[in-house]
Amino acid sequence: MSNQEPCCSPLAATPLDAVEAATFAPLFKALGDPVRLRLFSLIASHQGGEACVCDLTDAFDLSGPTISHHLKTLKQSGLVEAERRGTWIYYRIRPEILAQIGALTTVARPVS
Repeated sequence: MSNQEPCCSPLAATPLDAVEAATFAPLFKALGDPVRLRLFSLIASHQGGEACVCDLTDAFDLSGPTISHHLKTLKQSGLVEAERRGTWIYYRIRPEILAQIGALTTVARPVS
């Protein structure tokens, strides 16, 4: 998938081929968990689209290792990137992936 162009036609326009489906399935699977979807939303909406793990853990009544597991899943799926700075890890969304998901799920509105 290119960073500059949408990956494919919207679902409402043409069906996905096997390669496109295999590319997008892990992204949707990762976002299919409520904790991961919330984490992704917290990161995306954080100032600059980046958040320290220390800013994320207080939003949940879960242990640190559980939060780390969910963040690892988001990272492995390609939805977020991580960078260690000192003792903390900072997570940021990959805007090109978000744009590709948006393009895929776009529905053209009928002209009135």
